[in-house]
Amino acid sequence: MDFKDQILQLAARAEKMLSQIQTEEATKNALIMPFIQIMGYDVFNPFEVNPEFIADIGIKKGEKVDYAIMKDGEPAILVECKHHLENLDPHNSQLFRYFHTTKAKFGLLSNGMTYRFYTDLVEKNKMDSTPFFEFKLTEIKDVEIAELKKFHKSYFDVENITNTASELKYLNELKALLNKEIHNPSETFVAFFTKQVYPGVLTAKVKEQFTPIIKRTFNQLISDAINDRLKSALNQEKEAEAQEVAKVEEELENPSSGIVTTEEELEGFFIVKSILRQVVDHRRIDYRDALSYFAILLDDNNRKTICRLYFNTARKFISIFDENKKETKYELQNLDEIFNYADKLKEAVNRFDKK
Repeated sequence: MDFKDQILQLAARAEKMLSQIQTEEATKNALIMPFIQIMGYDVFNPFEVNPEFIADIGIKKGEKVDYAIMKDGEPAILVECKHHLENLDPHNSQLFRYFHTTKAKFGLLSNGMTYRFYTDLVEKNKMDSTPFFEFKLTEIKDVEIAELKKFHKSYFDVENITNTASELKYLNELKALLNKEIHNPSETFVAFFTKQVYPGVLTAKVKEQFTPIIKRTFNQLISDAINDRLKSALNQEKEAEAQEVAKVEEELENPSSGIVTTEEELEGFFIVKSILRQVVDHRRIDYRDALSYFAILLDDNNRKTICRLYFNTARKFISIFDENKKETKYELQNLDEIFNYADKLKEAVNRFDKK
């Protein structure tokens, strides 16, 4: 299982566990420690993850941060944890106090659901008041997973992260600002765009008229961008289907000796055969294996393909042909789900027999 899958698995598990997590300690054990483990650090090795790390503050001795992720014997990331229901906003000051007393370059404040990463972009050795990177576990995006991976033990490089932290911070701030302006345009925002298209004097009335127009324009732009992405995805899917059809036709014309019929394919064949023996003599049901699929035929005739089994990839499918010879694929979670398509399989056989 790769890094992305592990993070998504933790997110799915977290949602189910929240009702049972009643304390801050439970939050650490159920959410934050597994997160640190996924990041490649051994939570049971104090040379990698030091719990209750002492960060003395001036005359205050024995002040402790929940975890210090260690690198070369020194703290690299300080981790402060809160209960999953707590708002993190009031708590960054606590991490702020710890930050300048250690050699750690990064601070992480988390309630197990939201994760905020801090560093010292504004003033050296003094933690910034705002995080440069933040995400919510159950809503994490692919681009955020890519950024998070930089903190994994295998890829952790202080200089590399620091170089991108500034850009990431301003990128997130600009995204938040634009999002706010798009949904609720300010007078300055409206004036800036109105001046580009309106030749007259920008009176209060003109700006009032243009405010909903600008808002609608941005909504339309977003909608158009989404539609373009969907069209592109559909075109790619059609192209992939065309390539697969071409591959199938090539295999029919040039059978390969490298084909291996698996036990799973044979099991699928016998399930289909048991379904169809209710409408046709079972001796008429045959199969032909190919590199990319396993075909089940009537009368051992390629022109009478009842269905195909696609079992050579991580996801398994059964495909059935309609009266127009159009192939429709159905994903199978397990082989027993073939029985869900019994009626369609029988229909396919009956069509061939009528002909």
